[in-house]
Amino acid sequence: MRLAALRQRNWLILHDVDSLCDGPGTHQIDPDLFTRDYWRERGLIVGEAPGRGSSLFLQATPTEQWVLRPYCRGGMAAKLSEKRYLWTGAERTRAFRELRLTATLFGQGLPVPRPVASCVTRYGLTYEAALITVRIAGAKAFAELLADDLADEALLKRVGAMIYRFHQAGLDHVDLNARNILIYPSGAPWLIDLDRCRLRAAGKWQEKNLARLERSLGKFSAISHSSELMGSIRQGYCS
Repeated sequence: MRLAALRQRNWLILHDVDSLCDGPGTHQIDPDLFTRDYWRERGLIVGEAPGRGSSLFLQATPTEQWVLRPYCRGGMAAKLSEKRYLWTGAERTRAFRELRLTATLFGQGLPVPRPVASCVTRYGLTYEAALITVRIAGAKAFAELLADDLADEALLKRVGAMIYRFHQAGLDHVDLNARNILIYPSGAPWLIDLDRCRLRAAGKWQEKNLARLERSLGKFSAISHSSELMGSIRQGYCS
């Protein structure tokens, strides 16, 4: 994977040159690419994910779908601005950080979506941003399988083993929850949404990740059953 940055006027785009280029027959490197209107006008929006910011599923090529996710604030900060963040430099923006981190993990063969591009548009002391990654075709959210009572012990152990691989690589996933784990039709788990995540030396944060996931399990299954589910996940993690 080769990342390159392009800057014009008040916008900056960091992209994988093998996924996005200015060649004929491809989507041009332009900030419009990161807007809903661009894809709607071309009839290429094929779905939408629930949650803050409403990620869009896009038919980018005849054989590949992408996910467009705008960065949106939550909580009290959203009352000040839903989409604006304080500008402290391009490489410190959430979009550039997440794309570079995802590219690093993808390059190590870890199960994360292939990053395509991120765009940052600066407005003086603030900026807005969006990220595009390749959609994991046919995958379902781990949360959905839990809610439908379709997560068997083998799957739970695979989820635990996956988390261990990321921890070995030093990934501190600050929002490790059942919605940010996708399950491929083959049963292989993938990890998504690396916003605000980072690489760190081993420490107490690893247990905090697991504790956050356990709290999440109770939202999609019986709370009394969540400790049992987490027990199987930990078995996979420790094995």
